[in-house]
Amino acid sequence: MGEGHISVLAREVCAALEGTLPEVGETPRGIYVDATCGAGGHIELVLKRFAPQRVIAFDRDQTALDRARVRLASAQTPILFVHAPFSALASTLDEQGVKADGILADIGVSSMQLDQGERGFSFRTDAPLDMRMDQSAPMTAAQLLEELDAPALIRILREYGEEPDAPRIARAILEAKPKTTGALAQVVSDAMSHRQRRKLGLRIHPATRTFQALRIHLNDELGELDQLLADGPKALAIGGRLEIITFHSLEDRRVKRAFRTLSSPPYTLPGLPIVESERQAPFKIPKPFSKGVTADAEETQNNPRARSARLRVLERVE
Repeated sequence: MGEGHISVLAREVCAALEGTLPEVGETPRGIYVDATCGAGGHIELVLKRFAPQRVIAFDRDQTALDRARVRLASAQTPILFVHAPFSALASTLDEQGVKADGILADIGVSSMQLDQGERGFSFRTDAPLDMRMDQSAPMTAAQLLEELDAPALIRILREYGEEPDAPRIARAILEAKPKTTGALAQVVSDAMSHRQRRKLGLRIHPATRTFQALRIHLNDELGELDQLLADGPKALAIGGRLEIITFHSLEDRRVKRAFRTLSSPPYTLPGLPIVESERQAPFKIPKPFSKGVTADAEETQNNPRARSARLRVLERVE
């Protein structure tokens, strides 16, 4: 039922859970949370390797949750499916009265969403300009472009797409007001400077950064990530681990900075009589994951989408 979807960094995700969840065949124990359930691929792999007492699966894409529910229907472990974004993780776990022994978040747009041309995430298929991860959300990307002025759109393209040609692309978009993915891709391609085209070469489509920027803004992806970085560590049980997979530098910088801060010893004034335990950070970054891990050559060959993936891990030790 995976519909061709390949879970990214699957071996590494499972390796990071060693010792936090019991292996299959042992007495089930602990709570495993997938904050981005998607098609359920990571959950399926975790259940084959480990024996959590319970799984809680979040996704703001109801279509993805429905597919995961079918895929995991035969699982012996109880699974609670929650149609919600990251920002609902803390309140949901509080309502359930649990702390998590493992939390995984696979950040950004999923391969399933990209492959569904009608969802409007990709320029490979000409479709309505939608881009909503949660299709119950009120505003599409096309409606967003109707409301934005030039300064706001330029800021979005620069901040979320790191687009050097943001001013000229923004002006072209607002003049054309495209309603489909194909139309937007053409407007961006026509507006981009020859210099930037040469830099991108043939490997990257000129509209890639614009599509990324609009998608991130429309779905408040970085705001949701910041909320996960604030709530996720506090939702861990002692010895529990938070795993986050990112796909571009905007996300990874945030995760790296947050994990480094949380795993750093608290500042203490020199000369004060402080016991050693108070000098220790409540979290640590496990040594195999000190710089994050990326996909190996075999995985990137089998799954090109894994090329830019990076997994970072934080453990609660307090």
